[in-house]
Amino acid sequence: MAGAIASRMSFSSLKRKQPKTFTVRIVTMDAEMEFSCEDLLMTSKIALVLEVLDHDVPTEEPVTFHFLAKFYPENAEEELVQEITQHLFFLQVKKQILDEKIYCPPEASVLLASYAVQAKIGHSVSASFQYGDYDPNVHKRGFLAQEELLPKRVINLYQMTPEMWEERITAWYAEHRGRARDEAEMEYLKIAQDLEMYGVNYFAIRNKKGTELLLGVDALGLHIYDPDNRLTPKISFPWNEIRNISYSDKEFTIKPLDKKIDVFKFNSSKLRVNKLILQLCIGNHDLFMRRRKADSLEVQQMKAQAREEKARKQMERQRLAREKQMREEAERTRDELERRLMQLKEEATMANEALMRSEETADLLAEKAQITEEEAKLLAQKAAEAEQEMQRIKATAIRTEEEKRLMEQKVLEAEMLALKMAEESERRAKEADQLKQDLQEARESERRAKQKLLEITSKSSYTQSMNSSTTALPTDLPSFNLISESLSFDFKDTDMKRLSMEIEKEKVEYMEKSKHLQEQLNELKTEIEALKLKERETALDILHNENASRGNSKHNTIKKLTLQSTKSRVAFFEEL
Repeated sequence: MAGAIASRMSFSSLKRKQPKTFTVRIVTMDAEMEFSCEDLLMTSKIALVLEVLDHDVPTEEPVTFHFLAKFYPENAEEELVQEITQHLFFLQVKKQILDEKIYCPPEASVLLASYAVQAKIGHSVSASFQYGDYDPNVHKRGFLAQEELLPKRVINLYQMTPEMWEERITAWYAEHRGRARDEAEMEYLKIAQDLEMYGVNYFAIRNKKGTELLLGVDALGLHIYDPDNRLTPKISFPWNEIRNISYSDKEFTIKPLDKKIDVFKFNSSKLRVNKLILQLCIGNHDLFMRRRKADSLEVQQMKAQAREEKARKQMERQRLAREKQMREEAERTRDELERRLMQLKEEATMANEALMRSEETADLLAEKAQITEEEAKLLAQKAAEAEQEMQRIKATAIRTEEEKRLMEQKVLEAEMLALKMAEESERRAKEADQLKQDLQEARESERRAKQKLLEITSKSSYTQSMNSSTTALPTDLPSFNLISESLSFDFKDTDMKRLSMEIEKEKVEYMEKSKHLQEQLNELKTEIEALKLKERETALDILHNENASRGNSKHNTIKKLTLQSTKSRVAFFEEL
């Protein structure tokens, strides 16, 4: 990525005043450094010195410069070779989206916010807190309350509470599990680079008819916009169609590559802006042509080193992921064994209690059976005595009728009593038999309970031995050497083959994920549509919705615009 320090300061008086020293502050997207300008001039290590001398020096100190990317890549994944470059560029693009210098639709803003949360796991100086992978036990409700993740325009457009936004961001954040910081940042940039205003610098111009227009300069070419529509260009001229750009005073002259086509001109609004426009045009044109040629040896070496570093990091992440997976599986196995052990202990306790109850029941039944048997014997004895009394009464002769009647009545009563006693005796005998049967069943239950307790005790001993042997983590892992606090890997052919297969697999998964992602974006858009406050829609919101309804995107719009010949597009520009 080509970079440059963009500053709002001016430094031309340095030539006149030639101060010995003054304090300079350089501000990057995640750090600041401050030093003396005398040291800067003496060492001449920063290529910006000569440019600084052409500007005016402000009186206040420290003099602040902002270190930002001046030229945006067409394909961030291909062109951002070094990880630190990617990180700083990610922070710059994220800030531009949050500051609404780059328009981003609401549903895409939520997705980008989820990647920004996942990316906050690195060693950034400005990161006061790091999130890592989503964990519902750690990331409780409100954990994003202090984060600036969505453009204010998006938040104001819907009747949604911060909790509702957090819920939707978290739903996507949870799907990014396992992504490293650089991977999450790259996914963010791959989405951001397809936004219509990404990397476009806008300047007010007039064509030869005096019509007020906007000139857009980006990595793909020159684009002409209506002042009220910065999303959709009216005309585009790719860099490969442009041969030369120059300016005189406020007038710019563009020479097409086809010499048969006349030059076309436009006037800028401010003379001071002309130099910046020309620098952007020359730089973007040069980078556009370089991308379409073979890389230089230096760039090839940088990319090869970056690929090796990426492969090493990927293998390291895979190793850590496998270790984490094995550790989690071991922990789950341990938890399951502990749960099973507790279950067995509970079953053993219940079996002991059942055994005690069975023993108590058996003792009670035996005692009751003995009492019933004794009662039956006593009743039988009383019945025999009653029978004897009846026989004695029958043998006694009572001469008088009264005695006879009384005797008959006593005999009847004695017979009824004897019959009743016999029935009670028979009932008690049956009850005694039933109690004996219950006692036998209780003793059988006691025997089975003792047998089950013995089995449970055996299982508990085996489980505890298994628990002590299972909690140790496997040690059959890819080898690496720890030397002087640095990791070194030995790459083998099998490792590279496996890595190649995994890369191919990732490509297929990426295509499937892209389709799934678009479906999710559409679902979210439909879901929150009912909460939209139509009266708060901005002009860009309306224009974006119109483009989306027509199926227009950034790239297919430019492709359609360049289908016409350069000559017809030049003529169209001049007639605007």
